[in-house]
Order: sequence, then structure tokens, then C-alpha cells
Amino acid sequence: MLRVFVDSGSSIKQDEKKQYDVKIIPLKILLGDKEYSDGIDLSMTFFYSQLIDEGIFPKTSLPSLEDTEQKIMKYVEQGDDVLILPISSGISGTYNTFRLMFEDQPKVRVIDTKTAVGGVRILVEEVNKYRDKGLDFIENKLNELIPRIRVAAIPETLEYLHRGGRLSKAAYVAGSMAQVKPIITFEDGYVKVMSKAIGIKRAMLTLAKLLETECDPEYSIVPSYTYSNKNLVDLIKMTDRKFIPSMVRQDNLDPAIACHWGPNAFGYIFVRKQ
Repeated sequence: MLRVFVDSGSSIKQDEKKQYDVKIIPLKILLGDKEYSDGIDLSMTFFYSQLIDEGIFPKTSLPSLEDTEQKIMKYVEQGDDVLILPISSGISGTYNTFRLMFEDQPKVRVIDTKTAVGGVRILVEEVNKYRDKGLDFIENKLNELIPRIRVAAIPETLEYLHRGGRLSKAAYVAGSMAQVKPIITFEDGYVKVMSKAIGIKRAMLTLAKLLETECDPEYSIVPSYTYSNKNLVDLIKMTDRKFIPSMVRQDNLDPAIACHWGPNAFGYIFVRKQ
């Protein structure tokens, strides 16, 4: 049997584990002097009260390695294959840590997804098409799909991405000019400024047109946001209706990722045409 593990940076919620048939490894979040397990003992309400009202900048760290190793080795010892899909190595040390931890375990495969949140959701959906095909076959399928996954999002500010070390100072300065709305993506696993637009409406139109020119609607589209979905709702209204059936439920990103995007970010995650 194949067991699939993701970390909480996938933004797959605890109540979605059965739907996606995954185990979720919670990343750690430090707020002030207290550490929380993402998705376990940190509510969205409290997280945003600390972020917005108290001005506390969160820090993220690796999950409990001992606990994770025990859970995975339990499945290995009973003869199961284990696939681990952490968020991109370009924004987190989780991939490299797990790769080293399990490099001598042939029944454990750790893959650099080079994406996060909805991108990992899409990869899990791909895995679920081929669960009986073996690790080598599944890895090949994922490696074909990973370069096609597009994250396209508009943050309210680049401050959180910059302070969290996910965006370079040059990109931060270039994207922080008055009235400029940067559109952020992942490029080879790293956060980059894809393009810029003047004003929020033009930025939304850019995202809506991006679906028309790039999106393969045979795969899921994940509409995502942090804190408020107001702008996301407006974006969906601007989007060609033919893409609506491919959209999964709106994803309010978990704190492990939201703390780097800040409140009121929004966008689409989808698969590009071949």
C-alpha cells in the first residue's frame, strides 16, 4: 500500500485528509515566545489577531523530526511504500531534511515539489490516479507535471515575503513602488516577481488572462487567498466562466504559508498547457 505524506505548507486541511488520502506533517510556527503546530493548535482567528492586531511577525521552522520519522518508519516496517511531498526546497528546509533522513530507505521517496499550497494539492491528485503503479512510475509522472504548475498571486504588500527571506531585496524594492501591484510566482522552486501592473484591477485582469493563455482546465485550479477572499471573489468574476468547473473550493491558506504572504493576498494555482 502507498502512504502519502505532505507538510502543512500544502494547505491541505485536517478535515481534507480523507478526501486526499494523505497524512499531514505540521510545520512549526513561532509567535512571540510560543511555538505552535500548524493546523493543530493554532486557529486562523488567533493567528491573524497576532499578525494584524499585535504586529507580531511569525517565524516558521521544521516539523518534529523524531515524530515524523517514527510515523513513516511504522509504515515502512509493515511493508508499505511511502511518498513524501514537502513544499519547495527553495522556500523550506523540509525537503532536504527528509531526503537525508530517508536516503537509505528504498521504500521511502522524497520529491522536491518546487511549489507550495495548491500546487501540492494538484500533485496529490496526480498521485491518486496512479496509487497502484509503484514509486518509480509515480515519481516520473510527478516530474513531468511539476514544471507545468503555475502559482500566480497578488500580495497586498511584499513586506512579509521580504522579511521572511522568500524574496530578494532587489525584487522587494522593484515591486513596492506606489500603485504597482506585483504578480508573484514560483520559478524553479523560488519566489519571483513574474510581472507588475498599475493598480489592483489591472493586476486582476492579468491573472484572469493568464488562465486563458496558459491554463489546462483538465487539471484542478486552486483559487487561494489569505485572511479575506474579497479580492479573490472579484478576480473569479473577471475570469472566463469555462474555467469555473475546474476550480476546487477557495483555499484560505494555512498560517505556515500565510505568514509569508501576509493578509489579503490572492491568486490562482493551476497547470499550464503542454
